Amino acid sequence: MTQSIGPLLPADEGFNHQIADTFGTVASNDLSWTEKVCAMAAARDGSLQLGFGLGKYLNRNVMDGYAGISRGVEQITVRGNRELLPEPDRTVVGPVRYEVVEALKSIRFILEPNEIQPIAFDWTFTAELPPQLEDRTHMRTGYRVSADLVRYHQIGVASGWVDIDGERTEITPDTWVSTRDHSWGVRYDVGQPRPDVQAMELPPEVSFRMIWSPILLERPDGSRYGMHLHYQIIEVTGYSSKTVMGGLQYPDGRTVRWRDLTPELRFHKDNRRLLGGRIHATDVEGVTRTLDIEVVSDTGFHLGAGLYHGFDGRYHGEWQGPGTHLDGERIADCSTYDNARRLHQIRDTVVRVTDPVGGGVGYGNCQPIITGGDAALGLSMDSSFM
Repeated sequence: MTQSIGPLLPADEGFNHQIADTFGTVASNDLSWTEKVCAMAAARDGSLQLGFGLGKYLNRNVMDGYAGISRGVEQITVRGNRELLPEPDRTVVGPVRYEVVEALKSIRFILEPNEIQPIAFDWTFTAELPPQLEDRTHMRTGYRVSADLVRYHQIGVASGWVDIDGERTEITPDTWVSTRDHSWGVRYDVGQPRPDVQAMELPPEVSFRMIWSPILLERPDGSRYGMHLHYQIIEVTGYSSKTVMGGLQYPDGRTVRWRDLTPELRFHKDNRRLLGGRIHATDVEGVTRTLDIEVVSDTGFHLGAGLYHGFDGRYHGEWQGPGTHLDGERIADCSTYDNARRLHQIRDTVVRVTDPVGGGVGYGNCQPIITGGDAALGLSMDSSFM
């Protein structure tokens, strides 16, 4: 083998090559190249939620992951980090395991019993709808491409069990909803911020508003469909921009994209948790609907504990040395002013959505962010955080 060719892996036996190299190499030598899965499962009554993430950083020789639960304002998280070699294709980090049962249809997310926290679960995601590719994420900071990745998400139900402090709860598909996504490419917030590279942080005077929200809806006759609500709004004096993505999704694979999404949502003034509201949606066929968004409970897994946007000085993809490293914490109240900032805003909020046009009512995952000040919402610039 010459040094210009990557090492052979079992995946190289298949007919799936896309570049003139082995599966031991990715298309870029960027240290931020990441392949990532992220998933949630939630009881529809908002009593309990599970969170899971796994990341592979080939150019960093790292695999890391997290698994945890949210129960009201409480959150318990287990994290793992390991050297990628000599098992780059094994999607396991300590007690955190990811298994493909049937490609694009059924996935198993596992947190084995461990010594870090008194939680464990084994849940199987079963698709109710086909996976949907999202628009490519392509971001520039000045002249530098800071993100270039593709992602698909999928909406379904969950089955299995979760154990907390020795008490087991069964997960059933008629009472739980589950969503997942899978992405790969160059992404932001990987590794420690580099001191010799311009920071990507938004100036404090900029207002940034976003939601990413896959929802499973059911009509009175039992038929199901889905929707993906995704917008990003940037506002600063003299300038504003809006990006709208997603749309309606049907079991036969048909989709209808949104033309516009206009939020009318409320947020807690101190911790910026979503409180509910409405979204006015217009699709490309010209049909307009007002969606009622109800936050089911205080339950919602903060992805900050999974190292999104960093957590206690730690970031995705960090090299922690040979072997496997595990840690975690139990936070009794994530809603306090200090803990909200420690964990960041983005969280898997359990929401109930009513669609008066499609006739469906359903449940899903809403990840919101709102920064800056907004007098109409009672949000001050001083309380802003990402």
